Amino acid sequence: MKISLQLKLGQHLSMTPQLQQAIKLLQLSTLDLQQEISQALESNPMLELIEHDDGDGFDSDAETSENKERTNNESDSSQENYENDRQTQADTTTTDDNQTEGEWGENIPTELSTDSQWEDTYQGSGSGSFDGEVESIEARSSAEETLQDHLLWQLNLSHLSERDRIIAEAIIDSISPDGRLSSDIHDLVEGFDPEDEVEEDEVVAVLHRIQHFDPVGVGYRSLAECLLIQLNLINDAVPALASAKLIIRDHIDLLGVRDYAQLMRKTRLKEAELSAAISLIESLNPQPGADIAPSAATYVVPDVLVSKDLDTQSWRVEINPDVAPKLRINADYAALVQRGNSSADNTYLKDNLQEARWFLKSLQSRNDTLMKVATRIVEHQVGFLEHGEEAMKPLVLHDIAEAVEMHESTISRVTTQKYMHTPRGIFELKYFFSSHVSTTGGGECSSTAIRAIIRKLVAAENTRKPLSDSKIADLLQDQGINVARRTIAKYREGLNIPPSNERKRLTAE
Repeated sequence: MKISLQLKLGQHLSMTPQLQQAIKLLQLSTLDLQQEISQALESNPMLELIEHDDGDGFDSDAETSENKERTNNESDSSQENYENDRQTQADTTTTDDNQTEGEWGENIPTELSTDSQWEDTYQGSGSGSFDGEVESIEARSSAEETLQDHLLWQLNLSHLSERDRIIAEAIIDSISPDGRLSSDIHDLVEGFDPEDEVEEDEVVAVLHRIQHFDPVGVGYRSLAECLLIQLNLINDAVPALASAKLIIRDHIDLLGVRDYAQLMRKTRLKEAELSAAISLIESLNPQPGADIAPSAATYVVPDVLVSKDLDTQSWRVEINPDVAPKLRINADYAALVQRGNSSADNTYLKDNLQEARWFLKSLQSRNDTLMKVATRIVEHQVGFLEHGEEAMKPLVLHDIAEAVEMHESTISRVTTQKYMHTPRGIFELKYFFSSHVSTTGGGECSSTAIRAIIRKLVAAENTRKPLSDSKIADLLQDQGINVARRTIAKYREGLNIPPSNERKRLTAE
């Protein structure tokens, strides 16, 4: 094989470490960004936190050069002061140690009994162990209580035999978070040891006992059983109680589809009686276990703050100063870097100084990009800020990308997990982007605006005759918005609005 030298031309795209870091910081959420900054502060000695904000927190090279001469001039006096302080501290430490030793000698007896405990003999003035106990108690009390924990706590207070207690624990383990019994009675019996000879009647008897624990109805096997258990605990003097039991026991399917005409005919109830019974049923809890361990609330810190200037009547956009801590380069450490010095220590300082500058530049680039995109979004959606969702305009990533002269992928990174605080609430930046629907006048209407109109129409409808999807499409057509019935159904489901037959009521609301 002949060895030869060839010259080839080509193009390829490469990403520098600085660009990779900038892209990484750009797509981080607020929480992830704070963690990234904390890691950078721990790993890079050149970075320091600005305790009191005296600027933008990023331009620190001028301060570094300013302090370099000051550091060199004061090095001799600092060394002398350091020696004096160290000697003073040593004398103070010796005095404190002698005093502490004397205090210990007064509090500790000369002889201890063989069965005594150190904690019983000496109670220190410090609060280390006590604080630890308090902290652990607070940690335990702050933990969310599950439905199983709540039921087991009540089981421990119940006077049950050991056999029934074992059955009850198996039942409680089979209860889902919403309170429903997820296992069949036969499956529960099969789970016990055959030598115990547990029968289904025993399991059902213990289950009935658990169903009267708090919350009432937990461990239900069907919706009718859950509601009947709660109805059975209501005072018999309630007028609609008998009618409610009749509907749940025999006609719950008709109630589910809201066929009130069939209900009145089969139960022989008048409209007022049926309405009272339904009101009583709606006051019950169909998922009694869901309230014991509610889902944890999520808190959002907005990246961008939008407010209206009352003087100029214009909208002002700014980066939230509380999103990320302010950083700068440590001037004292930066002054130690020497040019032309190739020692390991100097190389370490130079590398960290360069990384710190890259990191601060990436943070500044992230804020600048976020500010540009947020400003363009606010300029485009002034109607939403002034009048609400119905005035939302169609907007896609390409429109903002052209306005700020960036790629659509960059805009997508900026608008993901970034939030904007406006007078109308806190919204993710992606919320302001939506597709469009054509209008009869040749214009465009945002899908977000259409959803707002649907919600408004449903809220104002006659509940005795709710609006169907076709009727909503006709009403939108009268407003000049061309939307198909299936599109209305998709938007309605996205808004968690049930169909018209499930929104029907006996009396108009």
